[in-house]
Amino acid sequence: MHLRTQNWHEPVTLTEWLKRICSVLNLAILSVTCIIVVSEFRFDWCERLVGHYLSFTNDARPENGAVWDAGRHMVSALKSLDQMALARENAGRIVRTAKSFSDLAAQLGPGEWANLDKDRFRVLYLSLPLYLRRNVMDPVRLVWLLNGGATDRIFCEGRMGGMKIFFIDTQNRVIEQLDLDVQTLGNNGSQAVIPGTLDNEHEFFGRIYPASLFFTAVSRLPGDMRVDLILDTEDLLSEKGALDRVGVSNSAQDGFINLGFEFRHLGESRVVRVKAREWAVWQLTLVLKGES
Repeated sequence: MHLRTQNWHEPVTLTEWLKRICSVLNLAILSVTCIIVVSEFRFDWCERLVGHYLSFTNDARPENGAVWDAGRHMVSALKSLDQMALARENAGRIVRTAKSFSDLAAQLGPGEWANLDKDRFRVLYLSLPLYLRRNVMDPVRLVWLLNGGATDRIFCEGRMGGMKIFFIDTQNRVIEQLDLDVQTLGNNGSQAVIPGTLDNEHEFFGRIYPASLFFTAVSRLPGDMRVDLILDTEDLLSEKGALDRVGVSNSAQDGFINLGFEFRHLGESRVVRVKAREWAVWQLTLVLKGES
């Protein structure tokens, strides 16, 4: 006789299986589970709870991982974009407000770029004295670059003591480059009006001549040499009073020599210092020595 071992809690028939499956406890658990799942899909309450928990504990968690790295990169990129936009706006303001090439070069920092349109370049170029325009660029070449359709854009870059100007064509190639020095651009004819007489200026010591003797010697020079001797007469013509004496500097700088013109007006003396080309001054000096 064989006996089959059976647990006391194991159902024997199919009816008992069904009764146990469809018990009140099982149906309640199934109903609650369905309600939780459906409400989650409908209201996303589980995600909201997790989100609130993470937000509440955010300050206590270490700032590491891919999410934090991505956030830092985004913040850094936004700051860089803001700095680039601010630098571009500042460079544009400098170009608009600059009164001359020397003013523009002085305001642009080393390595700082600015877009210089053709009309603005013309204004700054025409503000230069005639003799400096030829030094900056050959006028014929400049006419072709600005009016011949060869130039698409003009950029300027600041550097120590000056700036560079690049002429770019439609294929983004540099077709002309200028390297301008602030000191050279500053040689724009009249440099200073100084109260007092030529005797107070050491650079003119021993080379001070009566105005009549000076201009008599100037009249003996060829016409093209006289043009280079007194490059800009605007400040001299606007000065009031009688011209008494003229001094010639003892030193040259960048191909120029200072001339000092002493004016007397209402009992006061003023010296107007102007630039003259070195080679023309040496020729004038030879004539002055012959006249003395």
